[in-house]
Amino acid sequence: MINLQFFPSRQVAAYMARLFVVRSFAVLFALVIVLMTLDLLGNSGKILAYPGNGDAELWRYVGLRAPQLVARFLPFAVLLGTLITLVTLNQHSEIITMKAAGISAHQIIAPLILAGLFIAALNFAFNERVVTRANRALNAWEGVDYGPLPPERHVQGNVRVQHGEDLIFVRQVAGRGDAIRLAGITIYDRTGGTMRTILEAERGARSGTGWELTNVRLFHVDTGRTSRMARARLGETLRPEQFTLATVDPDEQDFWQLRRSIDQLELVGRPTSTVEAGLWHKISGPLSTVLMPLLGAIAAFGLARSGQLFMRAIIGMSLGFAYFVADNFALAMGNFGAYPPFLAAWGPFLLFLLIGEAVLIRTEE
Repeated sequence: MINLQFFPSRQVAAYMARLFVVRSFAVLFALVIVLMTLDLLGNSGKILAYPGNGDAELWRYVGLRAPQLVARFLPFAVLLGTLITLVTLNQHSEIITMKAAGISAHQIIAPLILAGLFIAALNFAFNERVVTRANRALNAWEGVDYGPLPPERHVQGNVRVQHGEDLIFVRQVAGRGDAIRLAGITIYDRTGGTMRTILEAERGARSGTGWELTNVRLFHVDTGRTSRMARARLGETLRPEQFTLATVDPDEQDFWQLRRSIDQLELVGRPTSTVEAGLWHKISGPLSTVLMPLLGAIAAFGLARSGQLFMRAIIGMSLGFAYFVADNFALAMGNFGAYPPFLAAWGPFLLFLLIGEAVLIRTEE
């Protein structure tokens, strides 16, 4: 049963929630279509540049890129859906009718907040089951310039590792443990801060306690001499997890997998603040859809004939955009270590929750 002390009548709540959900997903569909078209126009040349790629690879790119666009722009679509719904209800004097019937501002917004919570749950499940896999597959595909991928399940692209003073760049890392495979390896050998040699290898694999590299090209910086070798062996102190944990991307792992990666990083003594901020943001990010009805509620109140309805809609949109800016800024500060992980993920959400509630209370008064 719907709590009539918090919600309006069952019919009114269902009516407003339906308008809100339909308009939000309609806006999302239009945004994804437009943005996907522009994105495909910008990247189709790179995809087709690889020999043998054709229409199938373009559709594959669409299938991997579209979930990213859906997850990124869903909160923005919910904000626009909120504004469209409330402005329409205000123009048709339906808000005035509800207030005249004794329904408070909180009761008017409550069905939208409940629907936003439902959308947030869908968004979280979609991110966990679809978006993380799409991110991982697309990043790995971009790492091989849209060419064929190896059959291993665990693939990472553009991995960077610091081993002592040496810098190691790997174009692609596939597999786990002793079954790990490296492709496109570049090692910058430094001694005392001075570059000594640059080693490039086509492929590398774990061999015993070390690594075996194939098709090796070695450049000596001091003499300018280049030598080539069919095989080379190095790095007995270099562990496989240094490659698999080198780039822990929160966007490529679900919540529980990321939690395990954080535990592994802590075991090897690696900093985890950036990854922990991404972990918390997996919850606070989808919940932003709950904030949008609260931030856009200012567009619902005030007489439409007063001429201020457009200005109220602009204010509601500005509050929503301000939240997105604050959220990205806080995450950036968390990545730099300036903000604690919890504050970086939840700070903007809690701040704009208070702002939206203050605006709604002021409107109701």
